[in-house]
Amino acid sequence: MNLKPFLIPLLLFAVSLTFAQSEQKDKKIIKFLTFNIYHGETMKGDFNLDVIAKVINDANPDFVALQEVDYKTNRARKYDLVTELGIRTKMSSLFAKAMKFDGGEYGEGILSKHSIASSRNVNLPYTKGNEPKNAVEIVSVLPSGDTIAFVGTHLDYKEIETDRINQVKKINAVFIKNKYPTILAGDLNSLPDSNPMKILEEKWGTSYDKQNPQSQFTFPSSKPDKTIDYVMYSPKNRWKVISREVIQNSVASDHCAYLVTLELLD
Repeated sequence: MNLKPFLIPLLLFAVSLTFAQSEQKDKKIIKFLTFNIYHGETMKGDFNLDVIAKVINDANPDFVALQEVDYKTNRARKYDLVTELGIRTKMSSLFAKAMKFDGGEYGEGILSKHSIASSRNVNLPYTKGNEPKNAVEIVSVLPSGDTIAFVGTHLDYKEIETDRINQVKKINAVFIKNKYPTILAGDLNSLPDSNPMKILEEKWGTSYDKQNPQSQFTFPSSKPDKTIDYVMYSPKNRWKVISREVIQNSVASDHCAYLVTLELLD
C-alpha cells in the first residue's frame, strides 16, 4: 500500500498546526480593566471588599485602574483599599493621592499581575473649589520582555467641561511623550462625542465600538445608559483591540467595570 498520498497531507497539516500554535504563542495578549469602586461601599450600603475583588478576579485582568480609592479614611474604616484588594486578587498594588480626605487620603489605585518597575503620580489641573484630580502611571515588563506603561485616572465630574478639557490636555502633554507603548484607563466622566474625548482621540486610540455605543454603557451599574469609562492606547499602531466587555454588577459599585483585551503589536 502506498502511504505517500496520506502522509503528505498529514505532514502539511502538522507543520501548519505547529506554525499556528507558535504564532499564537508569540502574540502578546494583555487584559486591562478599569473600575470605579465607589470608595469600597457597595450599592447595598455596606462595606464589602470581597464583592469588589470577585469582580476583578472573575475578569482575570493583567492590569487594573481603580478610581474613587480611599486610603485610611474614616468612611473606609481606616483601610488601605488598594492594598486590601491587592491581597484579595494576588496582584501588586499601588495607591496615588489626589487629595487629603476624611482623616486619610483619596485618589487612584492600580493593580498589576506583573511587578512594577517604576511609577509616578501626576497632578491634573482643576478649578479652585472643585475636586483635585490626578493620573497615576506604572511601568511594567511583560513576560514577553516588552515594557509598557499603564496610566489610571479619574476626571472631573461637573457638568461644565472646563476642568476635564484642561485635564485631558495635561494627560496628552505628559503621557504621549512616553517611550513605551502606553494604556490610559479610567472614569473620564465624558461621553464619546464630548470635547474632552475628541481631544484625547487626537492622540490615543480608543477601544469602544463607535458603531455600537450602547453595548459599552458603563454607568449607572443598575441600568447603564451612558459610556464614561474607557481604555485607550498609544501609539495607535502598536495596539489591536481583541475584545471588550462591560461587566455589570449592580451591587459592587455604581459603575460597571470595563474589560478590554488588547494585542501589543511589534
